[in-house]
Amino acid sequence: VHHRSSSAFASAVEMSLRRMLVPARDALARRGRFLSSTSHVGFASEGSNGARESAEKDATSSSPSGSATTSFGYKDVLAEEKEGMVREVFEKVAPSYDLMNDLMSAGVHRLWKDYLVSKVGVFPGMTHLDVAGGTGDVAFRVLRALRAEEAAARRAAGGGKPRSDPSSAGRVIVSDINPAMLREGEKRAAKHGLSRSTDVRGNPLATLEFVEGNAERLPFEDNSVDTYTIAFGLRNVTDTLAALKDARRVLRPGGRFFCLEFSKVTQEPLKSMYEMYSLNVIPAMGDLVARDRDSYQYLVESIRRFPKQEKLAAMMLEAGFVDVSHENLTGGIVALHSGFKLEE
Repeated sequence: VHHRSSSAFASAVEMSLRRMLVPARDALARRGRFLSSTSHVGFASEGSNGARESAEKDATSSSPSGSATTSFGYKDVLAEEKEGMVREVFEKVAPSYDLMNDLMSAGVHRLWKDYLVSKVGVFPGMTHLDVAGGTGDVAFRVLRALRAEEAAARRAAGGGKPRSDPSSAGRVIVSDINPAMLREGEKRAAKHGLSRSTDVRGNPLATLEFVEGNAERLPFEDNSVDTYTIAFGLRNVTDTLAALKDARRVLRPGGRFFCLEFSKVTQEPLKSMYEMYSLNVIPAMGDLVARDRDSYQYLVESIRRFPKQEKLAAMMLEAGFVDVSHENLTGGIVALHSGFKLEE
């Protein structure tokens, strides 16, 4: 009985959300875009100091005892406690994470991620890092695009003849702080045949790697990756500014950072509908479908506490990125932020 009621509830929720979002999804299919606005911040300058200082103040705060605190949903917790609390949340949701993403967004999250990957600009031999990549949704898209690009380059260069040098192939790295999420990603990669290192003709394929790591102190060398993505993960880190600075550290000069994250809705009446849906329906859906209301209550609350589009852009400048910009997708439900690392 419980399974039947859960299924009926999920179906009703999906139908409701589709009525709200599918028209926008169809517009994307027609126009190839899902954007309502684009904003460029540009290069760091004296004029942006005030915004950067404000952003840095919001990144961390202090408790009356002097200990650093940060947000965990609507709660303020000690900074050293948040990592473990977030890890526990994603250990619980890992088995149902992909299903819930589809239900919560009526599948629209796939289009947001497709758009993100279309901006990455893959090229043969590149190294791409997807942080908080968990089950591999973004990384798999990058990997497929990279392998297709490398296959096209081989055909153009030599008719597709086999080459044995594995160094000619690129790398896609999935990094996540949670081993349970990485295990789900590895299972999905094997299921979809993405773990192979060579194609049927013996050509080396761009590799896929899973590495446990904290976004604030990644286990990668300086100047070691060409592009960096983080999708729906930045709001879960303890220190946002520290994660942005470490993203810049691992990027090579000229490399580009992308952050796809839930943001602040800019359009009415979408804003009111989205507020009602996210605060009331998503936690209930988590309870009935994933058997975990609390984790999805946290995820919804974490969206409310995350910096607005302009504030996150200011934090990116503070971290050292240049040519910073953001695009609002679906009326600001999600924003795609990007910035470059210049020559050092």
